[in-house]
Parts: sequence; structure tokens; C-alpha cells
Amino acid sequence: MSSSRAVSFHTVLVANRGEIARRVIRTLRALGIRSVAVYSDADAAAPHVREADVAVRIGPAPAAESYLDIDAVIAAARRTGAQAIHPGYGFLSESVGLAEACAESGIVFVGPSVEALQIMGDKARAREHVLRYGVPVVPGFDAKGPSDLEIAEEAERVGYPLLVKPSAGGGGKGMEVVFDAGGLASALASARRVASAAFGDDSLILERLIRRPRHIEVQVFGDATGKVVALGERECTLQRRHQKVMEEAPSAGIPMPTRERLLSAAVLAAESVAYVGAGTVEFLIDADAPDDVFFIEMNTRLQVEHPVTEEVTGLDLVALQLRAADGRALDIDVHVHGHAVEARVYAESPERGFLPSTGSVLLFEAPPGVRVDAAIETGSDVTGFYDPMIAKVIAFAEDRETALARLDEALSRTVVLGVETNIAFLRTLCRNPRVIAGDLDTGLIESLLPIEPQAPSRAQVAAASAASRTEAPIRTSPLWRDLPGWRLGADHAERAPFVVLTDSEELVEYDGAAGALPQGVRAAVDADRAVWVAEEGRTVRLRPLDRRARLRRRLADGVAGSTATEPEGRAPMPGSVVAVHVTDGAEVSAGAPLVSIEAMKMEHQVLAPHDGVVRLLVAVGDQVRRDQPVARVTTEER
Repeated sequence: MSSSRAVSFHTVLVANRGEIARRVIRTLRALGIRSVAVYSDADAAAPHVREADVAVRIGPAPAAESYLDIDAVIAAARRTGAQAIHPGYGFLSESVGLAEACAESGIVFVGPSVEALQIMGDKARAREHVLRYGVPVVPGFDAKGPSDLEIAEEAERVGYPLLVKPSAGGGGKGMEVVFDAGGLASALASARRVASAAFGDDSLILERLIRRPRHIEVQVFGDATGKVVALGERECTLQRRHQKVMEEAPSAGIPMPTRERLLSAAVLAAESVAYVGAGTVEFLIDADAPDDVFFIEMNTRLQVEHPVTEEVTGLDLVALQLRAADGRALDIDVHVHGHAVEARVYAESPERGFLPSTGSVLLFEAPPGVRVDAAIETGSDVTGFYDPMIAKVIAFAEDRETALARLDEALSRTVVLGVETNIAFLRTLCRNPRVIAGDLDTGLIESLLPIEPQAPSRAQVAAASAASRTEAPIRTSPLWRDLPGWRLGADHAERAPFVVLTDSEELVEYDGAAGALPQGVRAAVDADRAVWVAEEGRTVRLRPLDRRARLRRRLADGVAGSTATEPEGRAPMPGSVVAVHVTDGAEVSAGAPLVSIEAMKMEHQVLAPHDGVVRLLVAVGDQVRRDQPVARVTTEER
């Protein structure tokens, strides 16, 4: 990958974390520029901290008190003599406040002007602005000023179905679909409520809903001379709840006239704000009528999915950002060649409704032969304070079919043990007939849900057996519980079968010999004695049961048949107890909320397993491990 010629900066601070911080540091090192990392207490041992030339602590774990603290970031830049600040993406990357603070401090903000940030940072304002410059937008209107009655009249004019969305937000938060006039009032109220809570601004936009939308974006670059170029488009249609899962470049077979309209409209939008640096102009097209393109927003920063553009153009976009920020002309030759596909690896469980997962990474192995931008390594901690994306796997080939196949193969060799991931689900997408055919729309992933849990393979259970005997932590139960059985007159001891409990509470037995790990399978034992096993991209967490636990389980099953439940309500994920819904000693009914646990900005309730008297085992503010009992419900009289 080619880099731009040298720039005048000798020290650049990276105001971010995780894989994007490592990505920027990599280019700084290649250009001979001193890199400064910033970190919170949660990231003190993170890879980006170690890889930078200098690292500065900027606050405690919560992002609002560290990575979003503009004063702390500026202070770190001054302290280390940084001439420029690269914000990465997310956090402060589109912050007018940071851009203004940089200007006041004589520090270069690696991004566009304050005016461009202000215009494009508000969806309603951006929509009206680009419309004046001839950029096509989805039919709709700004609902900030009109009364609800006036909104209803304008909605009839535009036509249903409509998409209601916050003007100041992103990530799909607060979006509501309205199919007729009868559902408008409740959708407006819901969208305003979410927008006010999430963004501090309840302003809304209403747009005509495109039935089978494809989400396509164009990478643009501008320089101080006023020149703006487009580096091709990216397909970002594979999304779940408006969050991207897989991206590719170029797009999956859109007509050439449509591609030309996309590129020219993107350049027009960027030129309208005298854009400098890397930006992404996002569009919708109708999968059933791809002739028209509609502007939806402009992201005034580098995107998560920028590696696919780098792979097909051979350009280093971070180096180009630095060059543009240094006031230099962008003398680049844009030539798109081949095809690249990126998969985002999230610490989440598709089988449990994509619930986020936190914990210590027992083993991380990146696949060979492809590009991997990772936030983690073996030994890293995945906390609930930040975004759950932990890695990106990017495959390149001469054609799309081969690129998808290479990505699938790479994912099969990607190993993450210690936290749950979506790797197996990503492989399912790579092999989906509609994905392979390029028949895409933003609802495709939702059509594949829910994801049903699968039983562990025999090889995985065998690997768990081998790992639990060779890597088991310090014994916490009496030795006799795990010893093989013995019978008077028998020639040898009888070893009880190896029994594990899956995350779906299924018992699985393995009666084979406890040999070495099967070939191609990776396993590791965590601090709670659970065994994590990865096989061809699919990871399971298996909890070995000793003799007493097996007996207790069978007795419970025998009491009430298949409806028997354990008395404990257990934490579904590591996190913090944010609410307790009952008092200790109260009588509860099955399904009643007991406590709420929060991790990665998601809240999950632990419910009573059956009727009875509750005994609380935790309090608000407690940190809990996954599967830790948080309450016990018994049928005993008080």
C-alpha cells in the first residue's frame, strides 16, 4: 500500500483507542512521525498504548470522563508537543468542540473545517444544504418547527410509508417506520423521546421509506486547493438495526450509470462545504429500481470500513488525511482494481439476541493471508465501557466471488476464546445465496433471525475434555468428586463420562478417551473453569459438571420432569447491577424481574426461574461475572 510523501508533522496524537488507534499509529510509524496514544484506566494495558511512542492517561474508564474529555485530550497534546490530533472515528471524530479547541491551541485537527462539521453534523441542515447544490435527496421534510397537525399534513403530501428519524443522531437510534397516518402520532412521540435521551435534541426528519434499500457510500477526499476526488464506492447494505456488519468495495453489481451518479453527487456534496480531508457521503438506492440515488448524510471522518477502499485502490487513507491536514495538494491517481470484503468481528452472541459479551481474551489467533485490524490480543480485556467491535477481517481477490470465499476461509481460521463473537454468523453471511448473488437490501440480515443455538460437535466436546484435564485451574472441590468410579470385583476403575453444560442449558456427554486436542480445534479454560472451544470459526463455552453437580441436575429433572428449573437467577453477561426490582424475602412469580444488569450500554433483566421466595445475592453497583448467581428463588416458607 502506497503512502503519501512526507508531511511536516513530527508528532501526532491519536485521540482514540482499539483497532483504529493501532491503524493510525501504523501509518505514523511508516512515515517516521512520533505517535502519542491516550488511554483510560480500562485501557492501560491495551495494545495501542504499548505500540505508540508515547502514551498519556486521560481519565477513568467511562468514555465521558476520558476519550470524550476535550480538555484532557488537548492537555495531552500540549504536554507531548503534538502538532496535530487524529481523532480516528467515533468519540470526538466529528466534534466541533475538539476542532475549535485545536484551533485555539494552535494544533492541527486532522479533519474538515468547523463549518463543514457544523453543516454535515445535523442531518436536517445537511439535507437542505446539499439540496441547494443539486444533490438528490429522499423526498421528505424537516419536522423541527411544524406542529404535529402540520407534520401530518406534510406527511400526506410526501406519501406513506415514512421513516421518522432524529435529526441530530446516528446509528439507527430513534428511527421509526410509519405505514399510515394512524401510526404517525405514536412514532413521533417515541422518536422524540429516544432522540432527547440519546442526543439531547428531539428534532426529527421525516423521509419517504424506500422498501428495499441498499446503503452505498462514496469515499471522498478534499484538499486545501479546493480539489475533491472520489475514491470509489462501498457497499454497506448488510446491516442489523442500522449497524453495519459487512462491507465491500466496489458495490455488488450496480449499473455503471448509477455508479457515475453516486460519485458525481458525492463530489458535489463535498465541494459544497469546501471539504478538506477524508469524508464519506452516504446514499440509498432502491434494490428494485437502482437508477435513482438519494443522499442521506455525510460522515466527516474516516470510516470503520475504509480498509476495503485501501485494498482496491492501493492508497493509504490515513497518510492522505495527514497530507490534506498539512495543507498539501492531493496528487493521487485513483484506480480501482479487484474486490475487497470486510467483516466486523463483534464481542456478542447472535444466539442470545446479539447480547454483548465481555471478559478476558484467553486466546486470539488472526488468520494468515488476509488483512486483520484488531483491537485485541491474547490477554486483552473486553470491557463493557466501549463499542463491542474487536476486530475487522478483510479479504481481497480479483473478483467478488473469490473475495467472499477467501473471507469465509479466513473467518474459519480466526480464533477468539474468552468472549463470545459473531464469527460463525459472519461465515453464514459469506455463504448465503443472496449475498453471493449480490441480491442485497438492508433487511436481509433480519430475515435470517433468530439464530438458533447449535449443539457442540463431538470434536468440541472432546477438546473440552482434553483441555479441562490438562489446563484446569486450581481445584475448588474435594478430590473424590472427580475421581473415577470403583466397583468391588472390577478389574479396573470405571471413569465416569465427561459431562458438560452448554450455554443453552443442555447436558452433553463424552465417553471417549481424554486424548490430545483434535486437529484444527483450539481450547482454553477460563477462571470459572468453563472451557472455550473454537472449531472452524464456531466457538462454544462448555461448563464441565462434576459428579455432585450431575447428580443434583438429575434430581432436579426428576422432581418435575422437563419443566424443572434451578433456583438461581444468573447473570447472562458480565456487567454492573444497575437496578434491583424486588426486596429480599419477597414472594415472586415465575418470570418476575429480579435485577437488571448493564454492559456495553445494553440492559438485561434477570427473571425469577419459578414461583417462590427470593433471596438477593447482589446489590446495586456490584460487578458480576457471567453465570454468577444474583438471586435465589426457593419454595421454602418464610
